[in-house]
Amino acid sequence: MADLKKLAEEIVALTLLEAQELKTILKDEYGIEPAAGGAVMMAGPAAAAEAAEEKTEFDVILVDAGDKKINVIKEVRGITGLGLKEAKDLVEAGGKVKEGAAKAEAEEIKKKLEEAGAKIELK
Repeated sequence: MADLKKLAEEIVALTLLEAQELKTILKDEYGIEPAAGGAVMMAGPAAAAEAAEEKTEFDVILVDAGDKKINVIKEVRGITGLGLKEAKDLVEAGGKVKEGAAKAEAEEIKKKLEEAGAKIELK
């Protein structure tokens, strides 16, 4: 028989995503649906603590190019390595300039683009 204390510790340590996956496995493969407040809910405090951790990856999103579109296009080209036409299309359409950037890198990109005249969001 499995060490129940170890099993309980592993369940409590599950992330929210892992707890949801466990719930799906129990339901689909074994026909077990946890009752409200069941094992999946027990992982709540650990999952909440993990969710409270600081986000480490950000998407840099161009909301508006502003009045100095040429300066913004130059910065986008430098950041992304895109050609002139692709950078111009991105600036005109808006959208993600960089995906999954580290916090420091995302803030640096945001600063550069805002100095060029663009409106930027980090998500």
